[in-house]
Amino acid sequence: SLFDEPLAIAVQGLGPRQRVTLRTSLRDETGELFEACARYQAGDGGELDLARCPALPGGSFSGLEPMGLLWALQPQKPFRRLVKRDVRSPFLLQLEVFEGHGEPPGRLLAQAQHERAFLRDGVRRVPVREGRIRATLFLPPGNGPFPGIIDLYGTGGGLPEYRACLLANYGFAVLALAYYSYEDLPKDMKEFHLEYFEEAVNYMLQHTQVKGPGIGLLGISKGGDLCISMASFLKGITATALINGSVANVGAVLRYKDVTIPPLGFNTKHIKVNESGIADIIDVLNNPLEGPDRQSFIPLEKAESRFLFIVGQDDHNWKSEFFAVEGSKRLQAHGKEKPEIVCYPGAGHYIEPPFFPMCAASMHLLVGKPVMWGGEPKAHCEAQIDAWQQIQAFFHKHLTGKPSGTSNKL
Repeated sequence: SLFDEPLAIAVQGLGPRQRVTLRTSLRDETGELFEACARYQAGDGGELDLARCPALPGGSFSGLEPMGLLWALQPQKPFRRLVKRDVRSPFLLQLEVFEGHGEPPGRLLAQAQHERAFLRDGVRRVPVREGRIRATLFLPPGNGPFPGIIDLYGTGGGLPEYRACLLANYGFAVLALAYYSYEDLPKDMKEFHLEYFEEAVNYMLQHTQVKGPGIGLLGISKGGDLCISMASFLKGITATALINGSVANVGAVLRYKDVTIPPLGFNTKHIKVNESGIADIIDVLNNPLEGPDRQSFIPLEKAESRFLFIVGQDDHNWKSEFFAVEGSKRLQAHGKEKPEIVCYPGAGHYIEPPFFPMCAASMHLLVGKPVMWGGEPKAHCEAQIDAWQQIQAFFHKHLTGKPSGTSNKL
């Protein structure tokens, strides 16, 4: 199955009312182990279908959770986040059934292995090294042209491809774009030049497989404010979707021609560290509505793009909901259309494609220690499923002019 598709899990051949423990595990490409387990009791006929049978207390989750064994996966070592580095190979999911509810569980009764793939058959993965651009283009099967999207990740740098390739499975031509800490690009986040991103926009607009007249942008975290900056200054951008993005320029100077936008100021005294040594950085950034920090507010009222803000209301990286609301006020004050804002209570910072387990805390490159990202696992998982539909529906609507047939709400 594709990684973002639900999976039907059932066990056959058990005894009536038999008690068992189910365990799932997978290793990422660095060898890190992620595991989840749940306790179940089979029905009167020995049947156990996770779509109909609730998990009993004592495991990674309880209640009726058909996909709990995937969203509840947790790293064996703290502060590890599940990411896919090579999208050409699947994740191998191990499923095991053990006797009883003991700790550790009893005898192994059954096991299976399942591949969770990222590339649908026929999707083409094209490395792009044109001019300064360092990127990977994913093209859906069939004859284009396809609606085009540029996909940006955050301060982790490098070239994450997994969200772009999963999105390409749904009929979009998606360019995963690196912008620092990759090959010959700058090693750190000192300053960014929008001319680099403009090259990528032009590459997409001129590509024979990309349907014009405009393209979409998708960004999470730091990638979000870069997308807002691109939409504000560059031509040819029709739709911009942000996942927990900022409307102020953060972390590095931004330059475009004769414009310079300074980064939003911050105060490290506002870092709170809990007894486990995990930092809460939600209050670190200054308010972009006050004093000299107003210069870092991105002039998104210049954009010709439509906006979608995806907001995790328990984001502890920064105040995503505040940023979305202020961006909306700014757009409307300049006579622009109100953006779509979709808020998810209980969702944290890293709203990924569906069924990536929630990462509660991990190392932050700029802070130099583990920080909490916020979120409550079940609510976060549900937010990821819905946000994925919202993002696709938004791009279908504004890049193709027709709603998608798959999404239940627009």
